[in-house]
Amino acid sequence: MTTTASNPPRSQRSTERRITLLVALAVFAQESTWNFYDSQVPPLLRDHIASAAVVGLCMGMDNLFGIFVQPWMGSRSDNTRTSWGRRMPYLVVGMPVAALLFLVIPYAAASLPALLAVIFAYSLVANSYKPIAESLMPDFIAPARRSRANAAVKIASGLTVIVAALISLFVVDDHPRLAFAIPSVLMLASVAVLAWKVRDSTSPAYQAALEEDAAGEHGTAPQVRVRETVLEIVRDPDRSRLLVMVAIFLFGSAWFASRALGTPYGTEVLGLSRGDAGGITLPAGIAFLLAAYPAALLAERFGRIRTMLVGMSVFALSMAAGGLVQTTTWTVVAFCVGAAGAAGFMINAVVVLWNLAPSARVLGTYAGLYTVGWASGGFLGPAIVGGLVDLTSWSFMLFDIAALTLLAILVVARVDALQRRRGEGVAL
Repeated sequence: MTTTASNPPRSQRSTERRITLLVALAVFAQESTWNFYDSQVPPLLRDHIASAAVVGLCMGMDNLFGIFVQPWMGSRSDNTRTSWGRRMPYLVVGMPVAALLFLVIPYAAASLPALLAVIFAYSLVANSYKPIAESLMPDFIAPARRSRANAAVKIASGLTVIVAALISLFVVDDHPRLAFAIPSVLMLASVAVLAWKVRDSTSPAYQAALEEDAAGEHGTAPQVRVRETVLEIVRDPDRSRLLVMVAIFLFGSAWFASRALGTPYGTEVLGLSRGDAGGITLPAGIAFLLAAYPAALLAERFGRIRTMLVGMSVFALSMAAGGLVQTTTWTVVAFCVGAAGAAGFMINAVVVLWNLAPSARVLGTYAGLYTVGWASGGFLGPAIVGGLVDLTSWSFMLFDIAALTLLAILVVARVDALQRRRGEGVAL
């Protein structure tokens, strides 16, 4: 029987499904702690800090850590060679340490210095292994099937919002310390399963990296540094990878602006209470989960870049439509349709970046670089759109987000043109 990249042998498909589920489990566990952290650490800080701005600054440190730490740690794992592989040694150390630090947070809450020390340590450790866990997926999964695997991982990540909300609803008030223990136990259990089931020294990407090492001078290839990788992307005449990074930043800016500024938009434009306004994006989260896997299948059928372009166009048109008819019901519908469209980009962007990588030796570094673009958008996007709102008014916020998305569409369209010129657009 003839097999292809899109129709691999049954044993390979079985391995890919198993790895996808295990990576999804790891991401589910780590994102459970992150979502609970985002919802319950601010009240602990508010017990000591009156300024909302300072609380927000403390909570934003994890994004800052991610921008600097994740590419570096991804590169370190790329250059690691052990009998266990290049990812697992970091995971079996980093995940338990992060779980223990997360468990300690409520015990340190009585003292501000102690609380800050623990949450900063947790943010540093958790950011360190995040790209490493995510890089397991492209290590094992063939390029043609990475979108559907990434969709499963994104769905697992999205479900953690519900888990964190349930823990907050049913456990926090009566058992605040136990509430922090639940995500910690989930993380410890997931790393135990990973340690038992995964040896990434057997992954195709790791074996390819070993072959490249053996082909180097004296039987070993030089280590690839983050700085060298970034310079190689910037200097590449093709510009495709650099443009994908720019698009990730631009669309990340638009997406995070729609999330972060949704509540004030609801109060200022729709006349909702703060609580009601805070809930207008919840149905959109469900719409994203429902659209994630179909977005992967469409990408494999019609091409990832095309799917990204269509998805971003749907998002931009939905935001513009929401700005034209400013009612609560229409805004919720616009956010839902927009989130479904956004799945086309969010499921496939990192896969395109991985598939553009020149070598399996740098997949972890590329996972970290994706985070740089996405986290930078999350950091600056709300400020950019907020500045435009200051210049105009809240009534134009959704149009501002649509305009930012249009810039991302133009950048991805340029990538599409470059890849079509090379005859590789659909293959990505």
